[in-house]
Amino acid sequence: MSALWPVLWPLLTATVMGLLWRHPVWHRWIGVGACFAHVFIAVHLMGEANGRGPVVTTLGGWKPPFGIVFVADRLGAAMVLVTAVIGFAIALSSVRGIDARREAFGYHPLVQTLLGGVCGAFLTGDFFNLYVWFEVMLVSSFVLLALGGERRQMAGALHYVSYNLVASATFLIGMGTLYGSIGTLNMADVAQRLPQANPAVAAVVVGLLTVAFGVKAAVFPLFTWLPASYHTPPTLVSALFAGLLTKVGVYALIRTTTLLGPDSAPWLPGVLVVVAVLSMGFGVLGAVAQDDFRRVLSLHIVSQIGYMLFGLALMTPLALAGAVYYVLHHILVKTNLFLIGGLAKRMCGTERLAGMGGLYRRSPGLSLLFLVPALSLAGLPPLSGFWAKLFVVRAGIEADAWAGVAVALACGLLTLFSMLKLWNEAFWKPAPQEPTEPLWTARRKWMAVPVALLAIGTVGFGLFAGPLFAFSERVAEELLRPETYVQAVLGGSK
Repeated sequence: MSALWPVLWPLLTATVMGLLWRHPVWHRWIGVGACFAHVFIAVHLMGEANGRGPVVTTLGGWKPPFGIVFVADRLGAAMVLVTAVIGFAIALSSVRGIDARREAFGYHPLVQTLLGGVCGAFLTGDFFNLYVWFEVMLVSSFVLLALGGERRQMAGALHYVSYNLVASATFLIGMGTLYGSIGTLNMADVAQRLPQANPAVAAVVVGLLTVAFGVKAAVFPLFTWLPASYHTPPTLVSALFAGLLTKVGVYALIRTTTLLGPDSAPWLPGVLVVVAVLSMGFGVLGAVAQDDFRRVLSLHIVSQIGYMLFGLALMTPLALAGAVYYVLHHILVKTNLFLIGGLAKRMCGTERLAGMGGLYRRSPGLSLLFLVPALSLAGLPPLSGFWAKLFVVRAGIEADAWAGVAVALACGLLTLFSMLKLWNEAFWKPAPQEPTEPLWTARRKWMAVPVALLAIGTVGFGLFAGPLFAFSERVAEELLRPETYVQAVLGGSK
């Protein structure tokens, strides 16, 4: 199977929707069907990458490193699969969860374009096209943020786009320096040539790329755009962003660090440890201080990114496997928490915690659906978050990174505290006022379906942690042996 299909499919879907611009209602069901098919495409690609090794697709008859190349190794294929799952959940929610005005202005084609950009970033084999897919994501996500034209949306969108434009410019400067020094942007070719380049130039290149990807991943101290923007659009847009966008930055950091870092920037792991610890701490402390449902969840993204970076920074097989498992688990959990936050807002009429309450008495089912991802995020067994934290903390202990381990454990307790705060304010305490409309309308019942599916996925991630972690270990082994990736790309296409 071509590694290009997961990228082309959502872009073709967006094109079809564009041709049917005057029929936005049709977009809903086209989106659901296309995303369902996207899952099957991703499963097929995952099977090939896991069974045969990296799947390499070249375009235009130009062999690497000269032509455009797409590479689906285990990590890239896994990220595409979980992206397809999230896309399907969002498309299903969007059937009843987005207002007609936003549909008329292109909400559904924009979601498909964003999914195509995300998959392109996960599968591209050269830095220039990674930049291109970042820009596809930036344009579509900016429009989704601003769609509706509300005052707070525009403020959030400006925060978002200004930071990300700086990141894009930094990335572009890094690429220019890289190409000027070694004459290639193909990732596999760069991995071979950069260690032989001037050490100062190599350090500058890796440093610039790390800063650019750090902004995309919302790491400390480059994260302020995230809590300023993620609470402003409709909750479905926030859920899509929370699950996927920062993980593209994390993926780029993982790919760059494992391909280029060990030989070209031996100082990088030490820097990442510091950034990881500060991200964990500042993110969770910010979340504890918030009194808005989505702001709490937004700042927890920063904290959880810190755990992923901690695993990456340690650069041991166990640590990298833990980081990969953490990324995949977090995408499901965080998307689901934002979807539940959207349902809670509809039922209570507000996202301010002071104005929420009574949901446990009025809707035990929604309360249970909240507890599954919330307790998983906090790291309670046997849910997926427990295993994710356990793997990373165990790797930290084996590497004698005691300061990082202590911060990770303390942040886990504070995460539990903030989730209990959400539970107490939104679900457990009595409602400030009785609702004047039915709690479960047909629209809300429909939107609860993807929430339940993602909750089942979270439980499954915990119950089947053994085989999933075994897969993560195979991913880590591949990442720690970049010659496998290099040989697959430069040795020809499959």
